[in-house]
Amino acid sequence: MRQLITFEVRFLSKILKQIVLVTGLGTCFTCGVLADDIVVSEQTFSCILDWAKVRNTHIKNDDPEKLKEAIRIFRDSVPNTEYPVGTILQLIPSEAMIKHPRGTFAKTNDWEFFSLDLSATGTKISERGDNVINHLQGVTCLSCHQPAAKFDFVCEKGHGCAPLPVNDQQIAAMQEADPRCAKK
Repeated sequence: MRQLITFEVRFLSKILKQIVLVTGLGTCFTCGVLADDIVVSEQTFSCILDWAKVRNTHIKNDDPEKLKEAIRIFRDSVPNTEYPVGTILQLIPSEAMIKHPRGTFAKTNDWEFFSLDLSATGTKISERGDNVINHLQGVTCLSCHQPAAKFDFVCEKGHGCAPLPVNDQQIAAMQEADPRCAKK
């Protein structure tokens, strides 16, 4: 009888250790997912001129290594490569797109689009999500970005997207007119 009880105690002890191990691993995986999650608020957006710029597009990521990777992907027009989570791209100050963790916005390959109202006191998010309307063109952001799926839905001249109804000088003027930027 004593051997039976000893066996049961050892058996239950092993099962308890496995339960604790599995629970710990599950918690670890959950923390990993939460660590990649990003929070976007109106304070996320600031003067577009303060961000890194490649050609006409301004790029931001709070993680310096992810920013370097995003700049490389954009600069080299790397196909079939996803931008790092947390990357923000802006061509004009009143619109933005932010890369979220996998599965957040399935139809946009995890990009969230933003329509922004700007003033000298800051930014107000007027629309956000995967169905935001581009007011310059009157269509959803996704409808323009979808042809650039090979480039992780990032448009640029020469790949995927239809030409914009504004030229480079007009884009530069819109960027320079960002009311959030300190006037010199």
